[in-house]
Amino acid sequence: MELKEIQFKIAVYHSFDELNAADASLLAAARETAQFAYAPYSKFFVGAAAMLANGKTVTGTNQENASYPVGICAERVLLSSVASQYPGESVRTMAISYNNGNGESVKPISPCGICRQTLVEYEHRTKTPIRIILSGMSGEVFVIESARQLLPLSFTPDDLDI
Repeated sequence: MELKEIQFKIAVYHSFDELNAADASLLAAARETAQFAYAPYSKFFVGAAAMLANGKTVTGTNQENASYPVGICAERVLLSSVASQYPGESVRTMAISYNNGNGESVKPISPCGICRQTLVEYEHRTKTPIRIILSGMSGEVFVIESARQLLPLSFTPDDLDI
């Protein structure tokens, strides 16, 4: 037997003010967009904003449903919008933030498993890593260089090639 360790590095900023202008602008867009989420059941309002390779910014929010948990996360709403509006365009950076109607929104959150898989698939599809910025409405900000780092043993289209 052999033990292998999988690690990745994450940049931790102590506040929004430490970010460069482009990242701060994208995170501000994600925070602003969170107010448009439809989350009457969980009261967990998530906003995502992406900077595309063509310079356009696209946003998305989580959308819940009375047939809980049939909703869709902000990250997947955003990627679906990008794929529909800008076919083949890569996402350079995505910022994700939230406003927790049941408590504080002061620590970074990370995409759920389905969103992680979708982000990795989108990276594979466009052959471009997606930088991920994670934050609440205040507090620390995490920056990860590729969505693939969030799902290191991901299932990709390459696994279907026999």
